[in-house]
Amino acid sequence: MVDNPEPIFFTVIKTFSASISEEAEFVYSHFSSSSEEKSLRDDEILQSLPVGTTATMYFRDLGPQLGWTMVFLAECIGPLLTYLLFYFRVPYIYSHRYAFTSSPHPVVILACACHTFHYMKRLIETIFVHRFSHGTMPLRTIVRNCAYYWGFSAWLAYYINHPLYTPPSYGEIQINYALVMFVICELGNFSIHLTLNNIRGDGSRARRFPVPTKNPFTWLFFFVSCPNYTYEVGAWVSFSIMTQCLPVALYTLLGFIQMSIWAKGKHRAYIREFKDYPSLRMAIIPLIL
Repeated sequence: MVDNPEPIFFTVIKTFSASISEEAEFVYSHFSSSSEEKSLRDDEILQSLPVGTTATMYFRDLGPQLGWTMVFLAECIGPLLTYLLFYFRVPYIYSHRYAFTSSPHPVVILACACHTFHYMKRLIETIFVHRFSHGTMPLRTIVRNCAYYWGFSAWLAYYINHPLYTPPSYGEIQINYALVMFVICELGNFSIHLTLNNIRGDGSRARRFPVPTKNPFTWLFFFVSCPNYTYEVGAWVSFSIMTQCLPVALYTLLGFIQMSIWAKGKHRAYIREFKDYPSLRMAIIPLIL
């Protein structure tokens, strides 16, 4: 008898199933330890599952799927290109006499630069920074998400680049303050993603929660569990102030609602998993939410 057996991870079972079953070779599959429980993660340790010496594994075909990298690329490339179509005023978007003309307002040029920078940053993070699991998303969900991101990008771009667009009420002061806030939030969001990447890429299988580093942008971890969402919302709030555009404000509000749901779910998961999780932390807004 072995006193301290080596932990066996669930990915071993999936690999073994694929080797003996043609059906299990289908990449997009779902395994669980009961017919009603959620899918088992690849890093799940078999010895820790609430089963006896024998267990039944349930397999379910999830249908057409795409990996998370492709999902993020699809969600980001669309808004990036869609916005530029309106910025360059390609024919048939506005009146024909405005085709390929440019706005006389500097804030329109600045807004395009900020919007392009935001999605270029997300594309770079998707390719070089984020470490995705082998999880996937159903194709029908991807279509819905892309319709949301691409559609909102077109809607807000239509108004910001419209020939009749009027600059913000408080002029350069409002624009400049919003720009500073936007840059800070973008740098903060990138810093948080780097920190999360370093936690997942240190080679250790031990799960731990993120903590602040020497980078001041990560100090928001003292107060919230998901500062990446905090900075993301801040960036869109600043973009709303910069452009003073109602569709942008509505997009920001809907994004905040969705990110709050994600953040609260992550926050609860941290509390359940780690007994020493900091009690001061909230989910997304320090001391409030």
